[in-house]
Amino acid sequence: MAERAPLRVAFTNIPHHLWAGGHNYQRNLFEVLNRYSPGTVTPVLFAGTKDDPEEIAALAKIPAVDLVQSAAFDRTGTGPFGALALGRDAPAVAEFRARRIDMVFESARFFGWRLPFPTIAWFPDFQHRLLPHLFSRRAYLRRDLGFRVQIASGRHIMLSSASALSDLRRFYPSISNGVSVVRFATEPPANLLTTQPSEVIDYYNLPQRYFYLPNQFWRHKNHQIVVDALGLLKCRGLDVVVVASGSTQDTRESGLFERTMSDVRSRGLETNFKHLGMIPLDHVYALLRASTALINPSRCEGWSTTVEEAKSFGVPMLLSGLDVHREQTVGKARYFGVDDAKELADLIRDAAENAPDAIVRQLQPDLDERVRAFVADFVHLATEVARGAGRR
Repeated sequence: MAERAPLRVAFTNIPHHLWAGGHNYQRNLFEVLNRYSPGTVTPVLFAGTKDDPEEIAALAKIPAVDLVQSAAFDRTGTGPFGALALGRDAPAVAEFRARRIDMVFESARFFGWRLPFPTIAWFPDFQHRLLPHLFSRRAYLRRDLGFRVQIASGRHIMLSSASALSDLRRFYPSISNGVSVVRFATEPPANLLTTQPSEVIDYYNLPQRYFYLPNQFWRHKNHQIVVDALGLLKCRGLDVVVVASGSTQDTRESGLFERTMSDVRSRGLETNFKHLGMIPLDHVYALLRASTALINPSRCEGWSTTVEEAKSFGVPMLLSGLDVHREQTVGKARYFGVDDAKELADLIRDAAENAPDAIVRQLQPDLDERVRAFVADFVHLATEVARGAGRR
């Protein structure tokens, strides 16, 4: 009996500067599919002609990834209009056919209600419904319309948490689509763990003991509460350092980073809140492994990548008390209210007082099991959707 050919699944490139979490999600998915289920899925990555060449080259180096660059996937193209007005993104469909695609993975892009391929639509979170005040009227309607047309087109909806499933049913109660929860797990590549944390700490002139906040500087990521907590600690005579990294651009709120850093300076917290900007991923892992604890104060998450990475190394976590954070960590973290700076300050104080002088954590024994479960769930879903919808 002949072996079944790998399922060719179309993914569209997510530029890191636009959405680091989505970019890292796909990179991790490609890597763990090859590592734990080789020969079952071939990720075919469709990128625009203007996408960062180094970024997509790094993804193309992952074994089994098939890279296609085409103007059909430029963000300024006419395809998205055709998807809505005519029912299909004709240029994209032509590329999918030319590359013998079996199934499409839609994320933040709609290819049309007449798309002739079985399709999974990934809804990472429902931030626009949970935090509508952070969106302009146009941005809110565009995002909500995107979800609604994917639902109306009969897509199989993929979510990353039971919390997101609850939100889906609350905000779109009439949904009858197939829905699956696939909780992702991350496994940092071995080549990114060779960098010595002590060298990275010295490179950025950091103290041996610090807390780490590797979130993009978006309003809903809630950096302000960390600044407020540090201010409270300084008033108590406690000098604690929080190191942050990630993009400083929030397209929905220009100047947010600059205003926050101005607040940091006005409070005399320059040595307590250090922002490194965008840094290499091996530096992120090095700083995470040697940190006293990860802090994630976000007001909204679908399933946090930074929390998954902290779990991979057994890093202690101080997290906002979101349902998804509690689900993701099964109670194995310390939680605070998203607006309670005093509660966070108390947690930081307690963690700082009980932290070892220096530590470099290694990958946890349960990581392999968690990643295998993620891969098995994704492969099962992709296979079932491809079979159930047929290959037209």
